[in-house]
Amino acid sequence: MAEDDKYVKDGTVDYRNNPAIKKETGTWRACPYILGNECCERLAYYGINTNLVNYLKFQMNESSVVAVNNVTNWSGTCYVTPLLGAFLADAYLGRYWTIAAFSIIYVFGMTVLTLSASVHGLKPPCDDQNNTCHPKGIQIGMFYLGLYLIALGTGGIKPCVSSFGADQFDDSEETEKKKKSSFFNWFYFSINIGALVASTVLVWIQTNVGWGWGFGIPAVAMAVAVVSFFSGTRLYRNQKPGGSPLTRIFQVIVASFRKFKVKIPRDSSLLYETADEESAVQGSRKLDHTEQLSFFDKAAVETQSDKIKGSVNPWSLCTVTQVEELKSIIRLLPIWATGIIFSSVYSQMGTLFVLQGNTMDLHMTNSFEIPSASLSLFDTISVIFWVPVYDRVIVALARKFTGHKNGFTQLQRIAIGLVISIFAMLIAGTLEMVRLRTVREHNYYEMKHIPMSIFWQVPQYFVIGCAEVFTFIGQLEFFYEQAPDAMRSLCSALSLITTALGNYLSTFLVNIVTDMSTRIGGPGWIPDNLNYGHLHYFFWLLAVLSVLNFGFFLFVAKFYTYKKAIGPSS
Repeated sequence: MAEDDKYVKDGTVDYRNNPAIKKETGTWRACPYILGNECCERLAYYGINTNLVNYLKFQMNESSVVAVNNVTNWSGTCYVTPLLGAFLADAYLGRYWTIAAFSIIYVFGMTVLTLSASVHGLKPPCDDQNNTCHPKGIQIGMFYLGLYLIALGTGGIKPCVSSFGADQFDDSEETEKKKKSSFFNWFYFSINIGALVASTVLVWIQTNVGWGWGFGIPAVAMAVAVVSFFSGTRLYRNQKPGGSPLTRIFQVIVASFRKFKVKIPRDSSLLYETADEESAVQGSRKLDHTEQLSFFDKAAVETQSDKIKGSVNPWSLCTVTQVEELKSIIRLLPIWATGIIFSSVYSQMGTLFVLQGNTMDLHMTNSFEIPSASLSLFDTISVIFWVPVYDRVIVALARKFTGHKNGFTQLQRIAIGLVISIFAMLIAGTLEMVRLRTVREHNYYEMKHIPMSIFWQVPQYFVIGCAEVFTFIGQLEFFYEQAPDAMRSLCSALSLITTALGNYLSTFLVNIVTDMSTRIGGPGWIPDNLNYGHLHYFFWLLAVLSVLNFGFFLFVAKFYTYKKAIGPSS
């Protein structure tokens, strides 16, 4: 084998910081450790998130609205902290060390949370006779300390793991490049294996055995995730950190405004770029010039004062690649924004779907009841079903009609998921109308569980799972592929921020509709006893917002311009 063919050509290095050897590192030989880490980490996360609304309502003695808002606020924070992790990964630590460091914080948070639910004096004292708990200040503080340490820990894992897995495939090798798209499908598959265990086994343990065990098992799973990740160290390909991406972005903005009056040459080849084959940005290929957002091209115009100074001042003169990095981020933002409403729809599985299920008949058999939070397993089953069907069947069929190597473009895949999510809200709203009609007809207002099977919720969970496979996986791949090479963790974090904002939007909408619907003295849309409420109105509201969001997506997707990299994978 020639020396040039021995090493990968994308600039990645091995654990000793030497150029990665093609036949000894990366590809699917490294991915099982990454997928194992993600599976266990997601089991830990969903082991907390899936049933959290019930813990807050019955163990922390919070009202329905407060519990729902605290769940969505915490979930939202779990998707904001990735901005910090992404910045550290891209700028200083690299993805490997960021995942490693934040995983340890995660384990510590899980330990604190487990102690808060199991140790006498730290767990809320409960009156078993009246089935009520009365947590004190230190107990509330300990619980939320553990919860938000987990939110911090997940911030270094979420934005890096999918990108780190994709880094194991060299774009310059056509056989490896083809496997990358499949990796994103199986990455999401592994997430949902963890979620399946969480929504079945762990929720049952939390409901029937105790919250100490229910939180302790996810803590052990997170420790296993750390061990799995470190076990693959020798096989990983690591992308070198390229310096602070935020600094480079601000340099282009500042340089553009400093040269506000400078004219841009018609010939783009006159714009400033390094003469070297490699980009000035470490870990990134050069990017070709694009015509859109031409104002920022001013930052790459070399003026007389730039030439006089001799050495380049990055706050006055930037390369074309640096300018195109900023343009790529700006072009992503409208597509990014359309994920917020979708995430609001998705967040209902852990909040209002659970509270809706609490009012229904939980019996699977005469003696066995299924916890309402466990219905999310049908979302997971849906994902586990649709991922291989999409990867093996739908792609092959779509390829015959579209001619695209992946069946659908990433934007087409996202759009299909947005449409499917509308039907999920329509189904949920229709079910609630039928449930309330049953309540009215038989005067079940004060009945805790009306004689209507909780399994009528299965379609809404299953449809959301199908929407996930199209939209969430499409977003993962889209943000990775369209991100500049040295900003991939940042762009992965941006895609996660839509989930955070979706959760915060859900909190905002719940607060608004609660305030508006209770002003005249009525119980409102979402009272503690849903039999007196109008939960279906909230689901209709999300359906209408989803339709408007889909229309906006079609508009911005029509004008989207894909990035152009100068390199092996362009």
